[in-house]
Amino acid sequence: MSTRSRPLGAGVGYWPTRRALISPERIAIRHGDRTLTYEQLADRAEQLGAVLRRHGVARGDRVAYLGGNSAAILEVLFAALRIGAVFVPLNTRLATAELGYMLDDSGSRVLVAGPDKLAEAHAAADAATAVDSVLVTTEMEALASDAADLPVLAVDDDDIALIVYTSGTTGRPKGAQLTHRNIEANTLNQLVHLDVLSTDITLAVAPLFHMGGLGLLVLPTLLKGGVVEIVEAFDPGALLSLIDRVGATTLFGVPTMLAAMTEHPGWHRADLTSLRMVLYGGSPVAEKVAARWLERGYPVIQGYGMTEAAPGVLLGVAETAAAHPLSPGVPHVLTDVGLRVDGSVQFPPPAHVTGEIVVRGPNVFAGYWKRPEETVAAFDDEGWFGTGDIARTDDDGWFTIVDRVKNMIISGGENVYPAEVEATLVQHVAVAECAVVGVADERWGEVGLAFVVLADGAAIDADDVIAFLRDHLARYKVPRHVRFVDALPRNAMGKLMRPQLRETATQAMNHDITTAATT
Repeated sequence: MSTRSRPLGAGVGYWPTRRALISPERIAIRHGDRTLTYEQLADRAEQLGAVLRRHGVARGDRVAYLGGNSAAILEVLFAALRIGAVFVPLNTRLATAELGYMLDDSGSRVLVAGPDKLAEAHAAADAATAVDSVLVTTEMEALASDAADLPVLAVDDDDIALIVYTSGTTGRPKGAQLTHRNIEANTLNQLVHLDVLSTDITLAVAPLFHMGGLGLLVLPTLLKGGVVEIVEAFDPGALLSLIDRVGATTLFGVPTMLAAMTEHPGWHRADLTSLRMVLYGGSPVAEKVAARWLERGYPVIQGYGMTEAAPGVLLGVAETAAAHPLSPGVPHVLTDVGLRVDGSVQFPPPAHVTGEIVVRGPNVFAGYWKRPEETVAAFDDEGWFGTGDIARTDDDGWFTIVDRVKNMIISGGENVYPAEVEATLVQHVAVAECAVVGVADERWGEVGLAFVVLADGAAIDADDVIAFLRDHLARYKVPRHVRFVDALPRNAMGKLMRPQLRETATQAMNHDITTAATT
């Protein structure tokens, strides 16, 4: 364990608590008409850090943030880290009850709201007991104007920098604790693997409350000294135009974004010549979508990761990505990736081996917040973190994801855990039992199908089920399809037979099914 007074490395760009800048006049962030140089970004972090201190935030305290993509989310992130606090980004798509749970679970004393989510922030704070103050980024401007300089703060490598919530496999989301070391290691992984340049202009279009949106390109670009162009909301036509207008060189998105761009009427006439890298993750991209990008001369680079790895584990290599359009690539340089086969970890795994992906390295998280038993269960005696995903290796060391041990559904790049949906739905007085499985969807990749067993004498329809879930869960978690059944298939031990349900669900999609749209 070591202590540093200027944590998380050096570089042309800015990193929290590092005040000496190599090129302070260079542009760091552009958001609409607003531009921040690296010196201005560093100033903002100090000013907003002072504001947080005035509101009682001390070292180790949690500062939550609710808001869409903006320069503010990065300013508040760096401000929190600048004073040794822990940043807790909240998913803007969550329901009030979910946000309230996360605020209380994290013990966040302050909730900072973007102007686009002010009403939602106040509702979430009202649903929680931990929050002392709700600050609005626009109001923080005035408070920050006379902020005094903060003293240089010693931050330990193993201090928690972020708590990022992942969907819970047992009905409740878990907070993954990412340390300063974790964030630094992931950033260095991306810098090396992708060869991020100080001349890069990256489009921050994926949500910055996700580690994919934050960790794959945005933080590495800022450390290297490039430009982060903030995109508030995804619109395929607008994004195609923006690439040419700002000369964007790098882009990360989820497969649904890449597909929507290729399906837009402006796809073939869009000038994409400035691009040098197009990354995606969250779920596999359809082969036809990869082919469309390749036809334009841009092999899309797939990555595989998770919040617990900050998030990078595997990533394609630009020079050979065209030969592996559907593979998530090879391990990062600072990350060990093995395959667990019959209880034994093979590292490095030889070619043509299939097993559970296991990960260890300086980017792997410090454990789940306030969940010591689940933290212990997540690692084996040699420090390998079990991902629950099955992969196989090929002759040149590239991995291919085969299946998921876990029952997670990936819908539009968002992780949906059936257990969480089921735990919510079974609270309905008319529902005796339920089970949720994923089914293929042309637009979202996967969506949920809920099998529902009604209580005796109860009478509800699919719309009632959808409406109930919408009141308690984010819209992307709500199943798109509902099927009422007399019983759920279980084995002799009473365990739910999900493979049989998946087969039934697939067959049902080709026949009559009660459907309710959640879009």
